[in-house]
Amino acid sequence: MSESTPTTGGHRRGRTAAAVALVLAVLGGIMIAVSVASQESPPPLPGDTAGSASQSRSSAPPEAPATGGAEPDIDGPVLEPSEPVALSIPAIDVRSPLLHLGLRDDRTLQVPPEEPDSKAGWFDRSPTPGEAGPSILLGHVDSAEHGPAVFFELTKLAEGDKVIVDRADGTTAVFRVDRTERYVKNEFPTHEVYGNIDHAGLRLITCGGEFDLDEGSYEDNIVTYATLESSHPTE
Repeated sequence: MSESTPTTGGHRRGRTAAAVALVLAVLGGIMIAVSVASQESPPPLPGDTAGSASQSRSSAPPEAPATGGAEPDIDGPVLEPSEPVALSIPAIDVRSPLLHLGLRDDRTLQVPPEEPDSKAGWFDRSPTPGEAGPSILLGHVDSAEHGPAVFFELTKLAEGDKVIVDRADGTTAVFRVDRTERYVKNEFPTHEVYGNIDHAGLRLITCGGEFDLDEGSYEDNIVTYATLESSHPTE
């Protein structure tokens, strides 16, 4: 199969950035504030306002922020939409099939199941990896029952490391790590993580920091930012 033809499209680019809710997912080693779009119109580029994680699954969602403005010009390669099937991160010896994660009826985010063979998942309301916009991949850091999980060593990723995603159309998208950040959960930078961007990006998200025994969860989120570098036929 020939290498994928770049496109300036991005059919799902606005879906994670135009927020109608801050969705709190809590399960084992993952707890994430997520903005989910219910409209197709693109949002403006992210500003300096940081979203905060709600501490209650039952609290009412906030008002959706105003949308509008032009989509940014696309910088770098992008690919046609194609759902991801597998993830590889050589620097931390990760290889995992990618589950498809959506929203539960209560608007909380599905997360991968806790099991001995821990798997990562793709949030299916975000762009597919290689499309313009931030594609969201989630994984547990560990669990009390099974120990270290798929994103246990995510904090070790450094600038220049590769994140490789095999896609259903027979192409492999190769991303270059830009940086890895740690955020206190109540200061989670929603727009920086999920907002509109001018390239094909990837966000790998897990938990980190100290474990709060009273709350039963980690105090921080770990986010690795990566940018599409190239693509090739899946081997």
